Amino acid sequence: MSDIHPRFRTIDGLSIRYAVSASSKPSALLLSPWPESIYAYDATWAKLAAHASLVAVDLPGFGHSEMREDLLSPSRMGEFVVRVADAFELDRPHVVGPDIGTSAVLFAAARAPGRFRSIVIGSGGSVSPTDLGSPLHDWVHDEDLAPYRALGPKDVVTAAMDAIEGYQLPDLVRQDYLAAYQGQRFVEQMAYVRAYPAELRKLSELLPGITTPVQLINGERDPVVPVSNAEHLHERLPNSRLDVVDAGHFVWEENADEYARIVTDWWRRH
Repeated sequence: MSDIHPRFRTIDGLSIRYAVSASSKPSALLLSPWPESIYAYDATWAKLAAHASLVAVDLPGFGHSEMREDLLSPSRMGEFVVRVADAFELDRPHVVGPDIGTSAVLFAAARAPGRFRSIVIGSGGSVSPTDLGSPLHDWVHDEDLAPYRALGPKDVVTAAMDAIEGYQLPDLVRQDYLAAYQGQRFVEQMAYVRAYPAELRKLSELLPGITTPVQLINGERDPVVPVSNAEHLHERLPNSRLDVVDAGHFVWEENADEYARIVTDWWRRH
């Protein structure tokens, strides 16, 4: 059994899936990575919930939340992250946004200074020029999307799950990930990362002005978003810390105990 119990609410006209933990502690907003869902936090939920009141959200268009085309870019998603915090009446929450959440949260922090108590990000494209590995580089730059449209709706998710090192996904989590990808949903989501070249150039100009404390976590052996991305981001942010963890891309699941330790230590300091 999982401690995550999803439900839905409408935010900005979209059906958004979320889960909460019951606590009077300071709040933390957790954002889903791609191609997973809020169940990406299944392995860390109990440890994180002991230190904060959690609100986990499937970002619009990802997981089981409704998609809207105009939100499929890091800058627009960053605006939506602020709307989510407002909708849940979170007062200066910590925010955790690995993978695709990395660039969105940085845009949010740049444009809404002081809105978040602290930030935990990593394992996502965030700097220009990008240093992306496989298969993300191809997803960003391939001109012909026909091969991706020809894939079965669950092929990419199955490949991603098979790449998770040293962690056996619970059946409930595996089935939730698979259920999130029907029809051409994955190809539609690709618009988000295909916006990286232009969007991350804009973000690079904003990085020196982000004063919110930022904890970066990246897998040492991440083949999708090499650790060099986090290192370059660490150099450009004025108030950041970098931890490189013994893991591949899915560090929040592959080394869940260490991920939770770093996050909760960070929360205690901020």
